[in-house]
Amino acid sequence: MKERIIGRVKRVNGPILIVKDITNAMMMEMVRIGEQQLVGEVVKLYDGLATVQVYEDATGICPGDNVYGSGMSLSVELGPGLIGTIYDGIQRPLEKLMEASGAFISRGLSYDAVDHGKQWEFTPIVEAGTIVHAGMVIATVEETSRIQHRIIVPPQYPEATLSEIAPSGSYTVDEVIATLVLPDGKQQKLTMVQKWPIRLPRPVASRLALKQPLVTGLRVIDTLFPLAKGGTVAIPGGFGTGKTMTQHSIAQWCDADIIVYIGCGERGNEMTDVLREFPLLVDPRTGQSLMERTILIANTSNMPVSAREASIYTGITMAEYYRDQGYHVAIMADSTSRWAEALRELSGRMEEMPAEEGFPAYLPTRIAQFYERAGYMRNLSGSDGSVSIIGAVSPPGGDFSEPVTQHTKRFVRCFWGLDRQLASSRHYPAISWLDSYSEYLGDVKQWWNDHSDGAWHENRLRIMDLLQKEVRLQQIVKLVGPDALPDTQNFILEVCSLFKTAFLQQNAFDEVDRYCSVEKQVKMLSVILAYYDKGLEAINKGVPMVKVRRLRAVQEMARMRLTVKGDELEIIDKIQLRLERSIDQMGGIYEN
Repeated sequence: MKERIIGRVKRVNGPILIVKDITNAMMMEMVRIGEQQLVGEVVKLYDGLATVQVYEDATGICPGDNVYGSGMSLSVELGPGLIGTIYDGIQRPLEKLMEASGAFISRGLSYDAVDHGKQWEFTPIVEAGTIVHAGMVIATVEETSRIQHRIIVPPQYPEATLSEIAPSGSYTVDEVIATLVLPDGKQQKLTMVQKWPIRLPRPVASRLALKQPLVTGLRVIDTLFPLAKGGTVAIPGGFGTGKTMTQHSIAQWCDADIIVYIGCGERGNEMTDVLREFPLLVDPRTGQSLMERTILIANTSNMPVSAREASIYTGITMAEYYRDQGYHVAIMADSTSRWAEALRELSGRMEEMPAEEGFPAYLPTRIAQFYERAGYMRNLSGSDGSVSIIGAVSPPGGDFSEPVTQHTKRFVRCFWGLDRQLASSRHYPAISWLDSYSEYLGDVKQWWNDHSDGAWHENRLRIMDLLQKEVRLQQIVKLVGPDALPDTQNFILEVCSLFKTAFLQQNAFDEVDRYCSVEKQVKMLSVILAYYDKGLEAINKGVPMVKVRRLRAVQEMARMRLTVKGDELEIIDKIQLRLERSIDQMGGIYEN
């Protein structure tokens, strides 16, 4: 549908248009260009001219083409039917686009984000005459077997009287399901779908302190570098170090209610893998397809570069919508470097002054605006919800000193640096225990101690201290060889080597090892430290280190990640008991 004409194209520079004869336009307004009605957005207004960035292929746009205004900001459609759908960067359903135009998207196509013809089972939970407020849940819809969609009062209506509400039954998202009477006496019809500008954070009642970890089932993350629920983390790494693999594993196993996976400017084959594999993955909590709690945004590197810039905001807005319903949402952004490259190209075409490595001077501001939309929130409805952001960064050549990685480090509180040497030696997840850190340790310390009888924090400090000692000892070994070290120091190298293979390394394809419960992680770390304590005690009594490391219980400990299931934790207790007895007996012999 063509709206009012707000100007005519003056100049075309790739996805950037200069529009003249501007009348009645506003900043960040969504516009349509030419007879093909291509989607665009006003990003600058000056001297009767406007700069518009086009979210589709701009080939064929000519000077003189009309530009039509919509009167609203670039927005997403929010309602039942988002879960399980695959979108492009501006929330067009890719399956519908493929039906209409085949494998390559034709220009000017536009479809509703949610199916307006499908009927949903609607169940009201409030009665007519109730005083309602922004964010209040007034009805529910079973969106999937896992997710109950809660119909909420849009945030723009702080208080109103619910004069009518539809009875239980089947309705489409276009049908009126409630009528509000506003304080000024005006009536407002509500449907199950609402629109929200993607660049505007959805309002909340308050931001809460982060106290609970997002449990991922990956030991190196949960035990050493935990991410709080509602927190932010960067995963930087060069090509082939496992950023996407790590995000896939977190998406399948983390304890978030809903996953929003944003493929931002990734290679087509990587996104194809995601689109093929995610529907086949089984949600370990329900046994159903993982897509029943997942929204995918597929934006590949050959799609229009400006749509890549919008895809990040599209994903975070949908995540905030489900957070407002009281859900915990995890966003996988893969990768924010491609998003920053889109900013760089658009900035260059707008002839803005470049900063470091050609990126725009406002790059840090945009990165901050994205990550600050994460958090653990008290919603307007009174429920609690969270948005956790796991952002992959792709520094060229694995160089962590480049601008996107450095600016991202300023705004996230957790950093999982991927190491090329670990990836090359097939150590996955290839998260470096030397480069990574988490500032959420103090926030989640109480939760972890409650789940480990108070042992987690102390044990974590001890193993990190041993890993630091190992680095210094390895430097000595490189100079003079391992034979120059006493057994007590060689034993530190031995324990750290065991810790890396028996604890930090994890096999995503192994039925037992692909997910490790919190309780199992605690016991595994405890038995490794008990091995260190008892072994060091025996070595000090004169027992040769070689005899300690050859004990059968030590071999069992090295295999426990693969052999002990999550509900068989007493086996680890037995391994620890056998280990301590064997070392004590050996120590007693040498002492006598």
